[in-house]
Amino acid sequence: MIDNLKNCNEIIKDSIPQISRRIILSASVTLFVPSVAIAVDRVSQKSTITKHVKTSTKQTVKSKAPAIVGRARPHVPVIILDPGHGGKDPGAVGYSGTYEKHVAYATAVELSKQLMRTGKYRVKLTRNSDKFVPLDGRVDFAQSNKANLFVSMHADALNNHSIRGASVYTLSNHASDAQSAALASVENNADRYGGANVHVASPAVQKILASLVKLETKKESVAMARNIVSSFHSRVSLLQNPKRYAAFVVLKSINIPSILVEMGFMSNRVDEEALKRAAYRSLIASSMCQAIDRYFAIGGSVTHLTG
Repeated sequence: MIDNLKNCNEIIKDSIPQISRRIILSASVTLFVPSVAIAVDRVSQKSTITKHVKTSTKQTVKSKAPAIVGRARPHVPVIILDPGHGGKDPGAVGYSGTYEKHVAYATAVELSKQLMRTGKYRVKLTRNSDKFVPLDGRVDFAQSNKANLFVSMHADALNNHSIRGASVYTLSNHASDAQSAALASVENNADRYGGANVHVASPAVQKILASLVKLETKKESVAMARNIVSSFHSRVSLLQNPKRYAAFVVLKSINIPSILVEMGFMSNRVDEEALKRAAYRSLIASSMCQAIDRYFAIGGSVTHLTG
């Protein structure tokens, strides 16, 4: 029997290619593997051999294939863009009659498009048309959507018409300067357009307005503001000392990093003319998009912070 096996192997060595001989030499089953090699090299062999090879191959692959394990989807950051004012609240009015509400909305829509094109974020606006939304409604909207970042967009007015340039605000109980305090006072008074009952806040908002902002949320907000200012440099005209803080109501989400971007001043002719141009608004949006990308890339809040 042993002599017959030796003779069989000698015949196989002379009749099949070198690659098949390597298969045979590495095999542990002498009689079965040569038949596999022959079936692979000689496609004209009997169908019974071919079927046997196919079955064996399938069984081998099946036994070695790793189990497929479902993976959780990676978290997609939710960004809430808040175009200031709207509806019966026009916001600031420029020299040529430009309404702040229209500038804020147009820029927010452009920023939303640019963010969505990256494929990295879910983006929602607090208003999708020219309608009035109370301040607490904007905060509630961000909370209900479990936002990872809240960006309020404005272009206000000052009595000093020579002041121009963009700035970025984060929340503080004390304003960084008198100008910031005045702007916060104007913005926080926007709900006067909603009637007497508009500021009956929900319990969640009452809690937010009554609490100090968490240190972590504050830190994230400042980091985002720093990124915006950095992106604006050399591209968008900046106000002197552009990183500022004040007690804006819309920034008082205790668990959502929040900033307010003043894109310029409608009270300044140069700023108003710039903000009326789609190209300039697109430049602002692209600068903000870069800043948001950088914020999340270096460890910005990727999960909704719990209160």
